[in-house]
Amino acid sequence: MQVDEGPMKLTQYTDYAMRALLYLGREPERLSSIAEIAKAYGISQNHLMKVINDLVNAGYLNSVRGRNGGVRLARKPSEINVGALIRHTEDSFDLVGCGSCIIAPACGLTSVLGEALEAFLAVLDRYSLADVLARRGDFAHLLNIKPA
Repeated sequence: MQVDEGPMKLTQYTDYAMRALLYLGREPERLSSIAEIAKAYGISQNHLMKVINDLVNAGYLNSVRGRNGGVRLARKPSEINVGALIRHTEDSFDLVGCGSCIIAPACGLTSVLGEALEAFLAVLDRYSLADVLARRGDFAHLLNIKPA
């Protein structure tokens, strides 16, 4: 078992995907540019562009081209499941590198970690983007977003 990997972390890719959906979920009908979202969070526009493109292809976002174009949610926030989104954006959930361990086939820890991962994802499955947006109130003031 490898112990030097640190705590379980979701990837930056998933982080950017959630940030984009939270930003767009505040005003689901409004078009926002990738540059606007990246600037609001102080994150890389190039990395965010890759994430946004994937979310468009996966049906989470709609993209409108042109001068007044941008992206917006393709579904209602209540129809975007957090667990499903994270399963989409994460490549693997190998918590401690069991796949490369010689004793993994006979190790009891492998099944315990699998059970823990299932519980983690089960919690995320209980929430929609709408639930997450409603949990702590509006965050526009933290992103210097002016009210609509």
